Amino acid sequence: MVETHGVSVNRACDCAGLSRSAWYRPLKDWLAYDQPVIDALQDLAEAKPGLGFWKLFRRLRRQGQEWNHKRVHRVYCALALNFRRRTKKRLPNRDPQPLMVPMAPNQVWSADFMSDALYSGTRFRTFNVLDDFNREALAIEIDTSLPGERLIRVFEQLEMIRGLPDMLRVDNGPEFLGFQFTEWCEAHGIFIDYIEPGKPNQNAYIERFNRSYRNEVLDAWLFENLDEVREMTWRWMIEYNEERDHDSLGGLTPAEVLENYEPLTTELST
Repeated sequence: MVETHGVSVNRACDCAGLSRSAWYRPLKDWLAYDQPVIDALQDLAEAKPGLGFWKLFRRLRRQGQEWNHKRVHRVYCALALNFRRRTKKRLPNRDPQPLMVPMAPNQVWSADFMSDALYSGTRFRTFNVLDDFNREALAIEIDTSLPGERLIRVFEQLEMIRGLPDMLRVDNGPEFLGFQFTEWCEAHGIFIDYIEPGKPNQNAYIERFNRSYRNEVLDAWLFENLDEVREMTWRWMIEYNEERDHDSLGGLTPAEVLENYEPLTTELST
């Protein structure tokens, strides 16, 4: 600007928003200036990729480097070595319905996930569904992955043989929060009752069921493959629903409670 437009140095610096000393200050090659810091940081980051900034900085100090922490952090960020901080997922305030025994089938179902491993070490998950009315095990879906689409398929199968619940009590797992699953529940008139985070006692029926399933099946046997898990689980569900008496049901089995259930009818007087 000084040479092109013939203005003074003061005028040019005012137009550019710079101090007058900047005009006389020699240009600095920042890459060459920071090269020792770059080399030292890259060597440490390659040797210890899991360390964050302050651990790397303290190691540089132990090596005898006297670089200011601001300069080191500037280079650290320019090299994209900084880790993205994991923030706590924000959930809306939950106001779950009080835990009570429903008066009829299909009023309230509970659902939850469990995890275990085969003898080979392969991890698998189970998706358990329980009717709170008579503690009947409605489904236990087993696979290495159970996304929201798989949950919908389980409920569609239950709809054909049992119907759907008015309310589904679940935790805040990502499968239950997924858009596809929540939209499907809304379209089918199912109210999802989310419990408060960290309070599994608000879903006590399914938690008690999970303990029995783990003690008597998952922890009691070693499985070679998923077919063995499914076969043993199916046999256990039949025994649980049709042969095992429950103290909470007055000594009856879930199947007997469902068989003895009589819907309340109101007679209209004329």
